[in-house]
Formats: sequence, C-alpha cells, structure tokens
Amino acid sequence: MIKEFKEFISKGNVLDLAIGVVMGTAFSGIVTSLVNDIIMPLVGLIIGGIDFTGMKATVGDASIAYGNFIQNVVNFLIIALSIFLFVKLISKITRKKDSKKEEEVKKDPQIELLEEIRDELKNNNKKSTK
Repeated sequence: MIKEFKEFISKGNVLDLAIGVVMGTAFSGIVTSLVNDIIMPLVGLIIGGIDFTGMKATVGDASIAYGNFIQNVVNFLIIALSIFLFVKLISKITRKKDSKKEEEVKKDPQIELLEEIRDELKNNNKKSTK
C-alpha cells in the first residue's frame, strides 16, 4: 500500500496539482492585497469615501458584514479574470507551437510528387523482376 501511494504521489498529475494549489494560494494573497489595499480604497473614494470593510448591517444581535462580501466578490472577479487571461495566453502560445510543428510536417508538393514517382518506380521494378 505504501508503494502504491509513492507511485501515486510521484505521478506528474499529482505534483502538478500540488504546485498549482501552492501557486494559486500565493496568487490569491496577492490579488486579495490588490483588492483590499488598492482597488477598494479607490472605489471608496470614487463613490464618496465609503470604506467597504466596515459596512455591515445589524439585525438584533446578528451582524451582517456585506462590505466584506463585496470585497470577496471583487477578489473573485479579479482572480477569475487573471486566470482567464493566463489560460488564453498559454493557449495562444501552445497554438503557435502546434502550428509551427504542422508547417514543419507539411512537405513541399514537388517533394511529395517526386517521392510518389520514386515509389511507383520501385513497385514497377519489383513487378518486372518477378
């Protein structure tokens, strides 16, 4: 069982996933700081100096912190946009590499014609020697 676990852990997909989670967590911290420290204060200034972090509604003894919710929604939208742009960039890069490989694979039509003639001559030689 330990051997199977080691094989599972050492597979590329698991390692890629672990690296992705660590990078995602670090990226999330950066985006959270961007939203909390730069974007939301600017938005607050634009709409009249409102600080979203302190926004809450009190119902009886319960306190509903909808300002934090607004900040988390903005965090999510920025993270989602960043991931979208990153995936689009990676897709564009890999598409360019794939198209270059396809261009390399495609032969010149003259070379293809000469190869067909060569193959036909070989087949004719084999038939005539029989």
